[in-house]
Amino acid sequence: MNAAAEPSSTSTSPKVAFFGPFGTFTEQALRTQADLCTGEQVALRTVPDVLDAVSAGEVDFGFVPIENSIEGMVNFTIDALAFDHELVIQREVVLDIHMCLAAQPGVQLADVTEILSIPVATAQCHRFLREHLGEAEVVSAVSTAGAAKMIADEPTPNRAAIAPRVAADRYGLKVLAENIEDHEGNQTRFVVVAKQGVPAPTGHDRTGLVVYQRADEPGSLISILQEFAARRINLSNLISRPTKDGGLGDYCFIVIAEGHVADGLLADAMRSLHAKQGAVKFFGSWPRADADVEAAVAESGERWQRADAWLDAIRHDIG
Repeated sequence: MNAAAEPSSTSTSPKVAFFGPFGTFTEQALRTQADLCTGEQVALRTVPDVLDAVSAGEVDFGFVPIENSIEGMVNFTIDALAFDHELVIQREVVLDIHMCLAAQPGVQLADVTEILSIPVATAQCHRFLREHLGEAEVVSAVSTAGAAKMIADEPTPNRAAIAPRVAADRYGLKVLAENIEDHEGNQTRFVVVAKQGVPAPTGHDRTGLVVYQRADEPGSLISILQEFAARRINLSNLISRPTKDGGLGDYCFIVIAEGHVADGLLADAMRSLHAKQGAVKFFGSWPRADADVEAAVAESGERWQRADAWLDAIRHDIG
């Protein structure tokens, strides 16, 4: 996938931290962005480690997963951006996800009694595990590539990892089964984050907001949604999350809206939310990675043009 926009950095060779170790899907997605691979890539153990490094100025950019087409939003990423950091998303990259089961050379599928991977990956391969390894113990690892590295570093005859094929190859493992994910079309969205900088609008962008209610009362969510609906702004994602600083039932809403902060209608909606709600946090406007966005936007625009023409014809007879 081609880069959607130049990173907002003065460095021609950016230093980029990513959710590692080497061999993760995150590294694989990062490698598709030629401009981000001209400098140093730093593999860090967790997503919070990546975001901390960006916030501290130790790296120019962070590259982390934010959404999966099967499991939904990656909560620890979206929560960190919403509550723990003042960072902005500058780009998104979508990668097709294919899992494999890998083990030390000589290990057979029937030998496996323990499986290592991250919970998101094992959940995406639930059917395969149930049908072929129903008695095996599933052990959590820090990443898919980390699971592969553990198998390589600590050889045992009964363990296997769910990991990308690139990780199996990197760490010298034997692939016992490929494409073991439950669903075709499994994709993960990754984002590039920085301390500052908003890419110029492209006409097919996303904007991320955190909206805190002024009060938890009937109609509070509707009052938020109406700001977008009244301006014909589509929401590609809306999730409620605990605010972290309140008791049970104290929630805010994380909104991913179609449009750019430079767009008049979206800016007007943001202004209205800021005035009417408890608080609003902006965490970026960035180009969408979807291949068919332009067609969808054009179709939507044509529908509204036909509706305007219909209404104008009715109004023509007034007076």
